[in-house]
Amino acid sequence: MTQQHVPFSDLRTATYCTRKYYYRRTRDGDPDPPPAVDRIRALATRYEELLESPPGDLQAEPIAVSPGAYHDRLEETRDRLSAAGEWGRLQEPLHRNVVTTGRDCRGVVHKVLAEPVEPVLLSAGAPPEQGVWEPQSVQAVAAAKALAWEREMSIERAWLEYPAYGEIRSIELTTRRKARYRRALRTVWELDGPPPRTDNRSKCESCEFAGECGVRTRTLRSLLGVD
Repeated sequence: MTQQHVPFSDLRTATYCTRKYYYRRTRDGDPDPPPAVDRIRALATRYEELLESPPGDLQAEPIAVSPGAYHDRLEETRDRLSAAGEWGRLQEPLHRNVVTTGRDCRGVVHKVLAEPVEPVLLSAGAPPEQGVWEPQSVQAVAAAKALAWEREMSIERAWLEYPAYGEIRSIELTTRRKARYRRALRTVWELDGPPPRTDNRSKCESCEFAGECGVRTRTLRSLLGVD
């Protein structure tokens, strides 16, 4: 594959499952996110309002936990980040939804923070117990590098927000994370045929390409010992 600007989402998908990335590339790439994703991302513009909302109102929001748990998590997040002097700039970023093009990759940065300049990505899914998922880490490094290239400056931190869970986390652009990003870039650039199937079959359960890939996923009957 000719080297070209790689979408952030391609790097995320290729890190999660290279074979899934291959099938998406041979189709039309990543599908447009469903409206539910936009609704979840919109929560990131309303944190202060959500903190003041009664439980009945939160029930109608696209949150992934109970209203009480969501309020407690978001309050803890606000208090933690306020103590570190970060909450204000996360709520009032310099820019929102900026298409950013770097030397090797491009994509949308959902928030660009000021002083210092740092990218924020919004995830519609659940966070891990600690840190961020590796595919999201690669995507965040890509966003930081692209933003740094555009602005001709050094950026050493990025942020992931999980609005449906009231969680906000930051990652440092460590040597290990940068190396993983470079490996993902090489994978995307050099892929010229279907790669081996993943050994982690749990990734196949909800994959739209499972049938074409030829993997056998565990059915409910097999999990119950019926098959």
